[in-house]
Amino acid sequence: MQSLAFRTTALWTTLFALTFAAPLHAQENPEAEDSSNTLRTTKDGNTIVVTAKAYVSDSSLSANKTDIPLIQSPQSVSVISRDQIDLLNFIDVQQAVRYSAGVTGENYGPDLRYDFLTVRGFIPKQYIDGLVAPSTTTIASTGVDLYAFDSVEILKGPASTLYGSTPPGGIYNQTSRRANDEFDGEIRGKVGTDDYYELAGTLTGPIVDGISARLTGLYLNRGSERDFVDAERIMVAPTFSFDIGPDTALTVNGYYQKDIIDGEMNGFLPVAGTLRPNPNGELPRSVNLGDPSNRFEREQYAIGASFRHDFSSNVSLLSSIRYNDYDEKTPQNIYGGGGFTNPTDPSQPDYFRTIGRFNFTYTEEVEALSSDTRIDAEFETGALTHKFIAGVDYRRVVNVADFGFFFDPQPIDAFDPVFTPIITPAVLYPTSFNNQRLRQTGIYAQDQIGLGNLFLTLGARQDWVNIANRTTNTDTDQKAFTWRAGLNYVTQSGLAPYVSYARSFEPVLGIDAVTNEPFKESSGKQFEGGIKYDGRTLGGNVDIFATAALFHIRQTNVVATAPSTTPVFGTQSGEVESTGIEMELAARISNQVAFNGSYSFTDSKITKNASNPLEVGEPLPVTPRHRLALFGNYTVQQGMLGGLGLGMGVRYSSKSAGSLPGPFNPLVYNADASLLFDAIVSYDTPKWRFAINGSNIFDQRYVGRCASATGCNFGAGRQVIGTATYKF
Repeated sequence: MQSLAFRTTALWTTLFALTFAAPLHAQENPEAEDSSNTLRTTKDGNTIVVTAKAYVSDSSLSANKTDIPLIQSPQSVSVISRDQIDLLNFIDVQQAVRYSAGVTGENYGPDLRYDFLTVRGFIPKQYIDGLVAPSTTTIASTGVDLYAFDSVEILKGPASTLYGSTPPGGIYNQTSRRANDEFDGEIRGKVGTDDYYELAGTLTGPIVDGISARLTGLYLNRGSERDFVDAERIMVAPTFSFDIGPDTALTVNGYYQKDIIDGEMNGFLPVAGTLRPNPNGELPRSVNLGDPSNRFEREQYAIGASFRHDFSSNVSLLSSIRYNDYDEKTPQNIYGGGGFTNPTDPSQPDYFRTIGRFNFTYTEEVEALSSDTRIDAEFETGALTHKFIAGVDYRRVVNVADFGFFFDPQPIDAFDPVFTPIITPAVLYPTSFNNQRLRQTGIYAQDQIGLGNLFLTLGARQDWVNIANRTTNTDTDQKAFTWRAGLNYVTQSGLAPYVSYARSFEPVLGIDAVTNEPFKESSGKQFEGGIKYDGRTLGGNVDIFATAALFHIRQTNVVATAPSTTPVFGTQSGEVESTGIEMELAARISNQVAFNGSYSFTDSKITKNASNPLEVGEPLPVTPRHRLALFGNYTVQQGMLGGLGLGMGVRYSSKSAGSLPGPFNPLVYNADASLLFDAIVSYDTPKWRFAINGSNIFDQRYVGRCASATGCNFGAGRQVIGTATYKF
């Protein structure tokens, strides 16, 4: 790896070159967004005011692909803004959803590579700037760094009408920082527990008349709660905005990220000594049965463009396109697995101590091209108003993945690990795991029809999907029609009751073992009803947005696998249901008090599985029935302590199943319930912000998940990070 000094010097040389090249005058840019550096501090005499104008969001482009306010959207949406991210010091999306309803993160503990999430019991699909991210064959996350983005939006429930193939639980969309036509920026440094060191910055402003730019960069070097782990990351994200004319704008943006992680990040720990007692005592949370010479390498880049042309004040054309290249490899991944080698004879010294070792090597390359082009129109027909969109989107994804799996005859002592050399295989990735190309084309339309304060939203979509599997030389065509409808009424007081119905679909690969026919697409449907409240009607410096929702999701045509000779095969006999209640609140009052609160009750279960009746009635993995999270922050505005901020948060999660029962996994282990506390101390001046953020400050030890008797992971322990930010 290159040295820290070399990389940081190169990064900051580029940043400051852009700084001094940028003229300090502003040019009108109809496409430019407000600066993403919105957590601002001003001083008037002895009064310090910290403004966070985007802390409470009132809109989400993800929900409707047009500028319909959240209060008029008949569906639950959680928006974590850049202001919230900065105040609570979230370092990845897994942490960012801690105070959101219906969303569970950190499902494998504090993973350094990916964002593991579930929404209403289902794994969501990741989007970036409204276009699908190139997730790998096995992981629905690209692990892009949160610092490059302005917000994270979680659209809950089926979203296929606008986005094509999506899971029934929903999607999450990350919105990139954009260029601004006013000079603005920051430099930020972080130091924290587990050898956390980070240097980052973002800078934006006009270059010449009609062209603005932003450059965001980050260098990160950190360890882990586990021993023998060292991770490095470099990220650079440039973007340019062009004012082609008074009615036309073009934005071009790029993204580059490289990750190198030495050591085993998560590993597979046994249930005895983590979730359950071990005669030798508890395993320490820092234990790492993987090898220090393990290595994970990932390099990804993207280049995209978005174009907008206004034909009139009421009709616009919007088009976006992005190319992604994602490569990851694990040339060595030695881990402890298979359980204890001696769980029966207490007279032997290896009784509940030694564990077998395996080496799982993996490589994958993903190329993806995605686009979305639509017409956005507003018009009236008599007493009715219309916000209408119609468009077509396309995606082409090629995944090539190979792996190797090797057994090491030398076990390791879980309580006193000694890492003996393992034989490196001559061929690292001897077996093909996946080699397929997916093409999907969808046409869609949606109309929001308004009659006074009553709004009816109707949408429909047709998709065509082709999947070519080059390993099996099979070619599968699937198609699906999806639609959604919603009705809501917005009162003058800011209350808005709503009801909605939506459908989703996902392609399924393979042949049904019972019918010998190609699998059909899996489909989902959801009924949702609730009420929203926009407290901006109260006036003054009061921003409040609250949502309460009831939902019921049913997914059908789920492939239920059955044990057999290799390969494992299945039939589409599975059905899943998820029913729940969600309440969420975000508030910012008088530029002095910030508050977030959420509660979720989720009752998920398998309702049908002819191949494995043991699953019927069992909850979906990593889906706690109860989640409660509260956070409050207060900033002193006057006197000697002006600028001092204090915050406290509490998060409760009930136990959750780590897996579904089956012939290969007959016992289900429920992860611990957890009660965690967070705290913030900060001090703001007009140019500087200093903060110390602590999560799980009492360092509660708990197991986040046990996917099997040999696959347990500890939940995130105490993390304390100090941050110093200088604002231009």
